[in-house]
Amino acid sequence: MVRAGQFNTRVTVQRQTAAEDAWGQPLPAGWETHVTLWASVRHLSGAEAIKSGADVSIVAASIRIRWREDITAGMRAVCGARVYDIEAVLPGPRREYVDLTTKQVQ
Repeated sequence: MVRAGQFNTRVTVQRQTAAEDAWGQPLPAGWETHVTLWASVRHLSGAEAIKSGADVSIVAASIRIRWREDITAGMRAVCGARVYDIEAVLPGPRREYVDLTTKQVQ
């Protein structure tokens, strides 16, 4: 059973938008709010890497939310100033919760 006190962080889940200008040309993709909810955020691991000659930090996190069926991989979760790319959506037992496997690249 999931207790309400476990969900102590406000998270906004966003989906990518695709838009066109007046001439039908695609505009750069943006992000729009899909839902804002309470969650439990756990940082699982972190790593340093060099990509394209620059140091980057990669943080793996698990975000647990109450059961929902409208969140998919490819969306992102925003928690304060941190942005996490959702890589997988893992349903919990008995439709109690969903774990979002995420990655934050800085």
